[in-house]
Amino acid sequence: MDIEEILEKTLEEILIKMGVEYNKIEVSEEEKGLFAVNIKTDNPSHLIGYHGETMQSLQHLLKVLSWKQTGSDENYHITLDVDDYRKRQEENVITLTDRKVDQIRKSGRPQKLPPMSPYFRRKVHLHCMGAGFDDIETFSEGDADLRHVVIKSK
Repeated sequence: MDIEEILEKTLEEILIKMGVEYNKIEVSEEEKGLFAVNIKTDNPSHLIGYHGETMQSLQHLLKVLSWKQTGSDENYHITLDVDDYRKRQEENVITLTDRKVDQIRKSGRPQKLPPMSPYFRRKVHLHCMGAGFDDIETFSEGDADLRHVVIKSK
C-alpha cells in the first residue's frame, strides 16, 4: 500500500470512529514528501473547530498514525485541510501581505502582520522571498500566541 492509500484509509478510520460524516477524502503529493489531504464534508465547522484547532489536532493524529504504519524510516509531511479552509486562509494571508508590502513601498515604514501560526508565518516569509520582493525583508518577533511577522524595506 502506498502512502496516499495509507493516509486515506487511516483518516477514514478516524472519521468513522469520531462519527463524522464526510463526502470524500482527497490525497495528493504536492511535492516530494509533502502530502495534501482535503476532507470534503457538508459540515466543515465540526472538523475545522475554533480557528482550525480541531483540524490541526486531526492533522497531528493522522501524521502519527500513518508514520507508525509506514515505519520510522519514512520521511514525509502532511497538510490536512477541510473543504479548502486552509487554502482560503493562505490566500487571505498572502493578500494581506501584499497590501502591507504596498504600504511599505509608499510610506517606508515597517508593517506588522497580526499574530499567526508558524505555518502561516512561513508562508509569508516564503512569499516575500519570491520574485518582485527584492526590496523587502521579513522577520518574526513576539512570543507564543503573539508571534507575528514584521515586513520592512531592505
